[in-house]
Amino acid sequence: MRSGKHGAFLGCADYPQCDYIRPLKPQADGHVVKVLEGQPCPLCQADLVLRQGRFGMFIGCSQYPVCEHTEAIDRPDATAIACPQCHEGRLVARRSRYGKTFHACDRYPECQFAVNFTPVAGECAWCHFPLLIEKKTAQGLRRFCASKACGKPVTTGHEERE
Repeated sequence: MRSGKHGAFLGCADYPQCDYIRPLKPQADGHVVKVLEGQPCPLCQADLVLRQGRFGMFIGCSQYPVCEHTEAIDRPDATAIACPQCHEGRLVARRSRYGKTFHACDRYPECQFAVNFTPVAGECAWCHFPLLIEKKTAQGLRRFCASKACGKPVTTGHEERE
């Protein structure tokens, strides 16, 4: 058993002639960080606990695996902007598996509309798409049409660009 910059691992005793290594399995996924006393689980009434999991911190039931209740700590930030595709949902900020922030419809998977930039309420003068996005460019913060078919820059009252 050896220790490296990424944690403990099993290595061959004949190192450096043999460079065989095998990672050790980490502690059980979702280990308890803190017990949240006074906050009962809505399913089984046991105490809720703060856990560290593979994708970050979350709240779960202390009776896991008997009770599988979990809650996300970081709720998606809802915007007041309606989804331009389905007109029923709202755009919410989400994180990809790589940690990048994007905005998508909260009715997923029924509606799969998503944009990678910050959405802004407005209408494109060219195609009349009901949503704009803000991008950082060399000229500063600019607004563009959110439609993938259009994507043209939109001039605001204080800009004089075409």
